[in-house]
Amino acid sequence: MEMKGILGRKVGMTQVFTKEGKLIPVTVIRVPENTVMQVKTVETDGYNAVQLGVIDKKEKNASRASVGHAKKANTTPKRFLKEIRDCEGNYQVGDKVSALCFEVGDIVDVTGTSKGKGFAGSIKRHGQQRGPTTHGSNYHRGPGSLGTMLPKRVLKGKNLPGHMGAETVTVQNLEIIEVNEKEEYILVSGNVPGAKNSMVLIRSAAKNSVKKNPKEIISYMEEPVVDEVEEVTEEVQEEVKEDPQTETVVNEDTTESETTEEKAE
Repeated sequence: MEMKGILGRKVGMTQVFTKEGKLIPVTVIRVPENTVMQVKTVETDGYNAVQLGVIDKKEKNASRASVGHAKKANTTPKRFLKEIRDCEGNYQVGDKVSALCFEVGDIVDVTGTSKGKGFAGSIKRHGQQRGPTTHGSNYHRGPGSLGTMLPKRVLKGKNLPGHMGAETVTVQNLEIIEVNEKEEYILVSGNVPGAKNSMVLIRSAAKNSVKKNPKEIISYMEEPVVDEVEEVTEEVQEEVKEDPQTETVVNEDTTESETTEEKAE
């Protein structure tokens, strides 16, 4: 299986309709052109990987190491760098990767940083059950027993209150609904982790068992009004040629014809 990927920013969620009438909730991800900053091989680095960079950064705000790293790719320093392991293909340093690296119907994994929710208790953070609230119980939202008698300490891995969110989360087996290179966006079915405008990584699914089934969505196009106006003006010009005594007054909204006899009256 060929592994491929691209970096983008989460814009938000919307919904589209297929020609069969099915509604699909999608996430809009803006994917500007990524630059191949480095190509790693087994001979040089011990593993195969491609490093992608996106979003330009001013050189005065970048370190000397990052500036020198970017010059090897003949580009400016990048704000975000990400490696994609086992990426097959003839990638060269400095190449551009666009949204066309994916096709409609591809199954992908999307990785991002989940929303931070601050300090939370064990019930909200780990989904534990609360205690009884009546009959004199003094235990309601506590973490429960902290351990057995003999170790006399809290065992590692105990679900306790603490900082919730702001973790790297991957949502697997999402389907690509639409790819638009001109406007630089990809529509992915379902929701992806992270807040709006956060950076996400789209890559080929690692555990894909879904057959490729592209969806045909309905696109809404506004009908052009220019052609109708041109047809009306052509008809008026033909009438003027047939009756030279007719004077034509053309307004922005309507086209009126007044004869010289009507003006005299």
